[in-house]
Amino acid sequence: MGTDLHGFIECRWDRWLDEDDRIWSRAIDLAHLYNGRSYVAFGSLFGVRDTTSFRPLADHRGLPSDASREALADFESWGSCASGASWITWAELEAANWEEIANEVDDCVHEYRRNPDGTWEMHGRNSGLTRFAELSGFTDHDGLYHAGRICAEGTEWPDGDRLFRIGRLRRKDAVPDRDWAPVWSVMRTLATLHGDDSVRLVVWFDA
Repeated sequence: MGTDLHGFIECRWDRWLDEDDRIWSRAIDLAHLYNGRSYVAFGSLFGVRDTTSFRPLADHRGLPSDASREALADFESWGSCASGASWITWAELEAANWEEIANEVDDCVHEYRRNPDGTWEMHGRNSGLTRFAELSGFTDHDGLYHAGRICAEGTEWPDGDRLFRIGRLRRKDAVPDRDWAPVWSVMRTLATLHGDDSVRLVVWFDA
């Protein structure tokens, strides 16, 4: 059984109140913005499932003591099925080093596509596996899906304007914009109104 992510984006407003009186309110349910399941992303952000590739940005902090009523009610409705609760502010996400390199070689083969200017851009992990099988000669499940365990770091399979390579992820590749851009866009917009420290992502996982 897999592990999925749940939670809310919250913002703290009532700017005219004293700091101690300002409350956190639900902005949007995370399910409206993110419906993926990437363990390397969960690990990079919150230390869940993948605990070796990166130092988590917000490791098991628990539910905030001042969580919004909606977040608290939803979290409590999961009972013992909820685990790994944590939170992270937009300020922390903005300050993160997204170019940071993983601690170990990725199990998955990386597919790159050539840009018009000749540079290579990562397209996906374990993507294009039909073509990768033709290039690499791998036919078994481990060879195709866990090539990084078999081949040395830096091994490449050129394919015209496409390239398959064994290597390490950057943090921004582990948490790719193609999956997370809607989340970041909403948080960024709210931060322009309420401040970077007054917007946060509150999450938990199903056990």
